[in-house]
Amino acid sequence: MPRASVEDGEGPVPGAAQPEKPDEPENPEKLTESGKSTPARSEAPEASASGPLVLEHRVLKALLGAWALAACSAEESLAVEEHLGECGACADEALRLRGAVGLLHPPESLDLDPALRTHVLKGCLDRRPPRIPVPEWATPYDAETARLDALLQDIGDAEWHAPVRLRWFEGDGPTSRRTTVAGVIAHLLTVDGLVALALGLDDPLGDVTAERPTPTARTEAYWRTSYFPPTRSVRAPWREQTHDLVRTVSFTSGSGSARLAVPYGDFELPLHDAMLDRAFECWVHAEDIAEAVDYPYEPPSPRHLHRMIDLAARMLPAALAQRRQSGLAAPGRERHLAVAGGPGRSLRLEIEGSGGGEWLIPLDSPAAVGSPEFEVAHVALDGVEFCRLAAGHVPPEEAAAGQVGDRGAIRDVLFAAASLSRM
Repeated sequence: MPRASVEDGEGPVPGAAQPEKPDEPENPEKLTESGKSTPARSEAPEASASGPLVLEHRVLKALLGAWALAACSAEESLAVEEHLGECGACADEALRLRGAVGLLHPPESLDLDPALRTHVLKGCLDRRPPRIPVPEWATPYDAETARLDALLQDIGDAEWHAPVRLRWFEGDGPTSRRTTVAGVIAHLLTVDGLVALALGLDDPLGDVTAERPTPTARTEAYWRTSYFPPTRSVRAPWREQTHDLVRTVSFTSGSGSARLAVPYGDFELPLHDAMLDRAFECWVHAEDIAEAVDYPYEPPSPRHLHRMIDLAARMLPAALAQRRQSGLAAPGRERHLAVAGGPGRSLRLEIEGSGGGEWLIPLDSPAAVGSPEFEVAHVALDGVEFCRLAAGHVPPEEAAAGQVGDRGAIRDVLFAAASLSRM
């Protein structure tokens, strides 16, 4: 039955036993053994089975800062959030604190900055030199192989099979060969192997024999004898070989390395120039790969680019002579045969922009010396544009930004620059 209330005029039943209650003083105190009383300690609030902690307003207000920083326990957070729904002043304070925390910890994307790898790599290359430094003439190769390796690290498995067209110049016209990203790395592996052989290292071709020891023949032999098209697995031997080359030249740079020659089949280059040639080709083919996988790629540093341009300029007189012997130079032109070591007709090659400079190219003999007194033509090109011309990526007719003087001499030099390219 429902209990009767006082309002109904019904009180406790007379004569019924009532529960005994201890006398409670107005200010409850605890008695010590000496008989003195002390204030009773308040018990810590506990969470009820059906709700959050029961805390005083001042305690809840003090917890707002910790709550905003997500430093409260689960029970405290629940108590604070229940309180915020009832107290407008604390709710406003909570919003202000949460806003302040947001300023202290701005949200950041977990995605890496696309330029982070480039910045880190550049910083690494600019640090203090190692205990056994890489010789100056080998630093372009070291830098360009490191940049290409960083690009290869970023591409996915499928992109290793992306089509790439290798381009170069033969005779008076361009030519090309279709391969893949992995095929390009295999090409670099086999041609870098020419330098490895000259240094006494292992040949990456192993037991495979090329018809001729030329870059093209070695590459074709590697592609032909592969059971399957090259995949990303080719990166490991290429990377290991680049490290071996840099390490070997670093240890042997002072032991007659300048006199060591690297045979390319039809010609040979001193080791110092061969390492620079390999750096140049590494950059050119890295751009081919970057274009195939839609990846941004920058030219070499100005000091390395200048050395690559200088190598091409020094090779131009021999390339001119070879074209003349092959009947590819313009016929019917009267030529002055310079004495070996003496001045002769010259073209001034002016390279503008990054890595630029000026070179006097002797026109009539590789043994002649360029001379401003016998200058017959002047050509101006951008540095990167000249390198792409030497790589066979730019038609000679479209390369020069400025031309003055003997048109025949200018044409000969531009086509000779394009003929420096090869697969």
